[in-house]
Amino acid sequence: MSRAKTVSVWLMGAFYVIAGLNHFRAPEFYLPIMPPYLPWHSELIFLSGVAEVMIGVGLLVPRARVLAAWGAIALLVAVYPANIHQALADVQIGNPPHSVGALRWIRLPIQFVLMA
Repeated sequence: MSRAKTVSVWLMGAFYVIAGLNHFRAPEFYLPIMPPYLPWHSELIFLSGVAEVMIGVGLLVPRARVLAAWGAIALLVAVYPANIHQALADVQIGNPPHSVGALRWIRLPIQFVLMA
């Protein structure tokens, strides 16, 4: 594996683990972006955190990397409705607010880049 790919895999792995752990540390951060039509908001936040940690660790284990990459794609598809809801409903999260203005819209196509 090239040096650039190794660095990117480790960065993505660390990003997923840190993001996943944040679901446990501050679940209330994610509640506002949950679409109202989805049930069990707290449980879904917990499950997505578990998935992100597992994906991040999986990306760092060569034998699990392909499965983890497919898991990342599935997770990005699964959380896309929350990101659409955040953009359409102009939901601001955090204090100071994260994903302000155009960033909420820019995030939508970035998920497809991450899937690739």
